Amino acid sequence: MSIGNMIFFGVLAIVAIYGIMLYNGLVALKHNVAKAWANIDVLLKQRHDELPKLVEVCKQYKQFEQETLQRVIEARSQVQSARETQNIGALGEAEGALRMGLGRLFAVAEAYPELKANEHFMQLQQRITSLENGIADRRELYNDAVNINNVRVEQFPDAVIARLFNFEIKPLLEFSAAEKADVDMKQLFG
Repeated sequence: MSIGNMIFFGVLAIVAIYGIMLYNGLVALKHNVAKAWANIDVLLKQRHDELPKLVEVCKQYKQFEQETLQRVIEARSQVQSARETQNIGALGEAEGALRMGLGRLFAVAEAYPELKANEHFMQLQQRITSLENGIADRRELYNDAVNINNVRVEQFPDAVIARLFNFEIKPLLEFSAAEKADVDMKQLFG
């Protein structure tokens, strides 16, 4: 075998190894995005399971604002639907509606001293608030994983491998304008 052939096969081997490393890196990023989504999904499911309990406790107080409860129930349904279909855009909007509904529910509960004194209500409120904080943390991790994935899928030379093996840009979990806006306390307590 001549020196020219050895150099050619050596360069070919280096290019192949480099391509494999790029591919494996993209696979790892794809799985990091999936793992980050799975972490959000677990918390969404847990919160989904807790909300009916909260609504039932509130329903025990006959004069409790039914419209507020209805908004929470509808938003819960929208979040569940978006979660099941993994529709990130719809999930962001539904999350905004649910967070606003829960904020209103907790604010309205202030006017019901018996409800606020109910130990079960307080435990559920703390549990849901804890889940909300966990979801916010996981959303940040998810968006970080998506950002890293998207940058690598678009960067050269990774983009060549990404296009060749159909690696995709993933959507960020963004929030509705209503969720980003300042809370109108007058409307909340009005």
